Amino acid sequence: MNIPSSIITLLLGIGLTLVSLWYGQNHGLMPVAASEEATHIDGLFNAMMTISVGLFLLVQGVLVVSAIKFRRKPGELGDGAAIEGNVPLEILWTAIPAAIVLWISIYSFEIYNEMGGFDPATANDIHAMHGAPSGKGSAMAATMDGISPKPNSQMALGVGASPANQGKAAGVSVNVLGLQYAWIFTYPDANVTSGELHIPVGKEVQLNMNAQDVIHAVWIPELRLKQDVIPGTPTQLRFTSNKVGNYPLRCAELCGGYHGSMVTRMIVHTPEDYDAWIASQQQATQAQAEVVKQTIAMNPANLSPSKYLAPYAKEMGIKPEMVSHLHHEHQMVMSIAPALK
Repeated sequence: MNIPSSIITLLLGIGLTLVSLWYGQNHGLMPVAASEEATHIDGLFNAMMTISVGLFLLVQGVLVVSAIKFRRKPGELGDGAAIEGNVPLEILWTAIPAAIVLWISIYSFEIYNEMGGFDPATANDIHAMHGAPSGKGSAMAATMDGISPKPNSQMALGVGASPANQGKAAGVSVNVLGLQYAWIFTYPDANVTSGELHIPVGKEVQLNMNAQDVIHAVWIPELRLKQDVIPGTPTQLRFTSNKVGNYPLRCAELCGGYHGSMVTRMIVHTPEDYDAWIASQQQATQAQAEVVKQTIAMNPANLSPSKYLAPYAKEMGIKPEMVSHLHHEHQMVMSIAPALK
């Protein structure tokens, strides 16, 4: 039974399409998607993977068939048939990749726009949001919060509000400062500073980022987001996490000899756990401030020798009675010293 070549080609095309579609949706190459933005990125990646697998199988299949069908037969010593070219075929294999690239470009544009990549807030808006003054004297305070003042209304690079949230403030705003080799996260509304990023699930978060020394990059694979952090130039990321958990946050720019150790965590809490974490950090900050206040207020010059030496004597295993006795002997020597002269 002879099957027409057109039917064979059709069946192979259907099989190739089905295999590409299946693998494009079930490749398992991406980590868990932990944000609403990740679904957009995964859709684009899956589409590109589907096209890539289809093209790969098509090209490799043609190569394998050609290598078998057109191989040199036993006894053939001459050259192969001269093929000058096939204009329709060349137009086809040029037009199809061009159309695919154009479609992917348009699709990527739409995804980036849906994520808010074409509507970042201005740098001045970022400062105003947290009450940072715009004068020269604000440079030090703003830098400690992870944001350096910028003149005029320069646009902040990065991913801003999505079209659905344009003009709305994010639920949680965090100032991020990158420096060799650590991340500092400041919550201006709560007066909390941390070495880890803590956010509530289901709430839109805005990271206002700057670098103290060299270019760094915030990269959280589970969010499908990465943004350079540039000295003197505000950048931002705006996203909504939808899965509770701990996710690595690492620097994705070679920033020095210990670049590989610039890793921390993004911890996504339930709203209740997030509020509890903020409250615990505020209590710890207040307790630390009290300790510092007491330490500054204590003047060793106002302490008696026994009180001054008491903590050290305890560490050395010396009894308080011995310190008191030595102090008494010292006073007696000092009192009779003038008479001996």
